[in-house]
Amino acid sequence: MLYLCPQGGLNPVPAMQARETEMTMSTNQRIPLSLEFFPPKTPEGAEKLRTVRQQLYGLKPEFCSVTFGAGGSTQEGTFNTVRDILSEGVSAASHFSCVGATKSTVREQLATLKAMGVKRLVALRGDLPSGYGAGGEFHYASDLVAFIRAETGDDFHIEVAAYPEVHPQAKSPASDLQAFATKVKAGANSAITQYFYNSDAYFRFLEEVDALGITVPVVPGIMPITSSTQLMRFSDACGAEIPRWIRLRLQSYGDEVASIKAFGLEVVTDLCEQLRAGGAPALHFYTMNQSAPTLALCKNLGLDA
Repeated sequence: MLYLCPQGGLNPVPAMQARETEMTMSTNQRIPLSLEFFPPKTPEGAEKLRTVRQQLYGLKPEFCSVTFGAGGSTQEGTFNTVRDILSEGVSAASHFSCVGATKSTVREQLATLKAMGVKRLVALRGDLPSGYGAGGEFHYASDLVAFIRAETGDDFHIEVAAYPEVHPQAKSPASDLQAFATKVKAGANSAITQYFYNSDAYFRFLEEVDALGITVPVVPGIMPITSSTQLMRFSDACGAEIPRWIRLRLQSYGDEVASIKAFGLEVVTDLCEQLRAGGAPALHFYTMNQSAPTLALCKNLGLDA
């Protein structure tokens, strides 16, 4: 579901016209947004996150998602955070990873989430904690999606991950694209992308999935830039590409935090404008449990009203 930045590249119109979405918009409408949090590890962290959420709820998010630790290691924290968000009157989506899991445990977790009132899941393969070997009854996210559909029908809206710059463990771009198509065929309703800073990668990905007849919404994931060291570490781990010009500018700022944040805000604001102009159905912000970066971006984009 995305198209090209106005500075040149792919033609955004035909693909967007063909794509079905629950969160459509026109140039006169406010683009929908969603927020992602991770479960806090301490009572102090939980209280801080509660404050952060209240500061961000003014953005009127469609939903807030909560991540799931490697091998389900944060399940209790994830479910508790989801429960808190629901109690605050906001739609919550639980991340749900399947690596190392059994069908019986997944079935129990689905029942728990359904009883809580959760209507949306982010189905992922996930990673095992360090030192653990592969195991469980699920090998791919598509296996999890198919199982959820078989067990619960249409009880849940299922989000899956998309990788415009190719999953770091994929054998090839073609195999990665096929893996995405398999997840959609298994029953995914929509997708959220890994973050990126090259809008052409996103628009190219949309053209490729459109060529396969895939019409589910593909929402771009947005990562604010607030720390050069943190960004490089995350990107190396997840395979997100940092364009050379951005790397060089960040390096030139050294430890000048204010300069890094100002530059990052400019870069990501421009990226979001390109995505919005190209027809993105929504924006999904990786908040890192902080309110200021996302609030600043949304203010620049006119989404804070």
